[in-house]
Amino acid sequence: MTGARISIATLRAATAPQEIVIAGVSLTADASGVLFLDSERLLIVADLHLEKGSSYARRRVLLPPFDTAATLGHLARAIARYNPARVIALGDSFHDRAAAERMGDQDRASLRALQAGRDWIWIAGNHDPLPPAALGGTAQDEIRIGALTFRHEPRAGACYGEIAGHLHPVARVVTASGSLRRRCFASDGERCIMPAFGAYAGGLNLRDVAFAPLFPARAPQAHVLGRQRVYAIAHAQCHAD
Repeated sequence: MTGARISIATLRAATAPQEIVIAGVSLTADASGVLFLDSERLLIVADLHLEKGSSYARRRVLLPPFDTAATLGHLARAIARYNPARVIALGDSFHDRAAAERMGDQDRASLRALQAGRDWIWIAGNHDPLPPAALGGTAQDEIRIGALTFRHEPRAGACYGEIAGHLHPVARVVTASGSLRRRCFASDGERCIMPAFGAYAGGLNLRDVAFAPLFPARAPQAHVLGRQRVYAIAHAQCHAD
């Protein structure tokens, strides 16, 4: 069996402060799924997938049409905690190229309120290669700040200092009471793959083969999102689905 069983007590007592060191840079890993770089007053979020529900509705897959409001509300709480001067959204912020056109007036107003008084950078993703200019902020393919490079899709092989999204990592942890499958940050200390933030975003198990080329030297640790904090779980204690 892949992975080792751990106890609920071990999970709750995991000795992981909410800090992830990437390329020698210490960032706060928030249980909401964002990273915060205090020295730059920079908040990083990945894979919002705004208007995914309305995209599915166009294909007659009916989901409650509240994912954009829920995602922006969740992000608003994270922004209120950290009051960043700058926000970087790591691509796939919009579920498709027409997502901005389908956003309701209230959601547009909520997004404008989040952007007020701070720099907002949309990184291009595979779902949104041209983030909509009408919704504020600036668009870039990637951005480098000190030792860190921020992009949407991680590059295969060692990539020191990369922070990316795209893969929506989740970890499955088995306990004596059952199993938990939660979104997570995946990091080996040299790079980090961020969890998807969007309310309707799915997840790819950290043991999927897609992660192997990204961590050629050593397996990543799962920084699992709990209700109020982030828990560091060894890769060996993460199970396949």
